[in-house]
Amino acid sequence: MGKLANPKPALLFTGILYSDKSYLSKAKESLLNAFGAALLETPPVRWDHSEYYKKELGSPIMRTFIFFKALINPAEIADIKFRTNDIETELSSDGKRNVNLDPGYLTHANVVLATTKGYSHRIYLGKGIYGEVSLLYREKDKTFAPNIFTYSDYQEKNCIEMFLKAREMLKRIL
Repeated sequence: MGKLANPKPALLFTGILYSDKSYLSKAKESLLNAFGAALLETPPVRWDHSEYYKKELGSPIMRTFIFFKALINPAEIADIKFRTNDIETELSSDGKRNVNLDPGYLTHANVVLATTKGYSHRIYLGKGIYGEVSLLYREKDKTFAPNIFTYSDYQEKNCIEMFLKAREMLKRIL
């Protein structure tokens, strides 16, 4: 029988989709107030992987990531997803979101996203929240590898390089 152990701390991040910079600013302010100072912010890049968000967010859609300095216990991710959902609601207008916030965490071994949508490859975490292991770190190759259902933007070279950079920061912090 294995011994029970607490998980190692993880690096919290949030992916942000938006089309209006003023809502990005408001979202960033709310996120920093909720989760503390940023460790790393990525420059915005155009996001055109789906038409799914255009009616809600407008066009062109941009994506940026914020990684937070304060480490979390991975068990906190469900409550963090509630908070990011609240921020989305606070920044909504006319029943439409102006930002899409996707929280997740990074460990030495993987990148996990929190979602409200269940699916065959997602594990129920409780409170209506599921976890998806989107990227797995492969020590042999010194890189992250996607799973079969990993979102296409998370599979791109620049995104994987960003997570590798954040992983190195996490290693230094720990």
